[in-house]
Amino acid sequence: MDRLQAMTAFLSVVDNGGFAAAARKLKVSPSVITRIVSELEDTLGVRLLTRTTRIVRVTEAGAGYADSCRRILSDIEQADHAVAGSLEVPRGLLSITASVLFGRIFVTPIVLEYLRSYDDADVRCWFLDRLVNLIDEGIDVGVRIGELADSSMQAVRVGSVRRVVVASPDYLATHGVPSRPDQLDGHVLITVSGASSLPEWRFGAGAPRMTAQRRARLSTTTNDSAISAAADGFGLTQALSYQVAQQLEAGRLQIVMADYEPQPLPIHVLHREGRHATRKVRAFLDLAIERLRAHASLNP
Repeated sequence: MDRLQAMTAFLSVVDNGGFAAAARKLKVSPSVITRIVSELEDTLGVRLLTRTTRIVRVTEAGAGYADSCRRILSDIEQADHAVAGSLEVPRGLLSITASVLFGRIFVTPIVLEYLRSYDDADVRCWFLDRLVNLIDEGIDVGVRIGELADSSMQAVRVGSVRRVVVASPDYLATHGVPSRPDQLDGHVLITVSGASSLPEWRFGAGAPRMTAQRRARLSTTTNDSAISAAADGFGLTQALSYQVAQQLEAGRLQIVMADYEPQPLPIHVLHREGRHATRKVRAFLDLAIERLRAHASLNP
């Protein structure tokens, strides 16, 4: 068995989400990929992938082995590029994920700067308001807001954001300005909820969490629409500070109950390649970390 060929085939299955997609990427038949990976598992004596009729998942052992394979193949690629004189040039497809609004406001300008600097690089952006598993979904770099679970990902903190309750000046002039969470009764609430959880407003200073769905006049699945409704004078909503920065500066929204804000949420840039990151990943990381740390709204 050609071990480098086996590593390449295994990584292709991991990065492309299945045997058929890996076969298309490597321009071989799915049966060839299946045979190579099975032989690799037999040689190692461990299951790297779990297979069902619909999905292929990486086992814990497989995730660790994938990281090792990635480093080995990256070292070989860099050695080849060094001989060819191209080590310093980022090239190839880079995949990035972030939440929708954060991606639009902060990540897209960084991506454009990166692409203008490196003609041989391409970028695929996954801006999604859900948690993305970088390994399972084959993503190189992620920007994540919130506390991180234990993981094998490399993480660099680049800032933090506040969780604020906001409303328009007109709404507050009509309905009054709440100064404590227990004064929200009788106010019009606008909530944002995902497909699997109730919308929950959190407060600091010993105040309890508040599940706002029962009292919400408007519940939506996007932050943009909730913020727009609040700016239009419909009610109060809770948002992250960067999401409402422009409306606050323009005077269309104002913050209430600032004394009851919970702790700010950290922002991290994540990647899965460790110290041996490929040149395309390292170039983007260096740029993104510098640009995000320079944003005043992310580092008050």
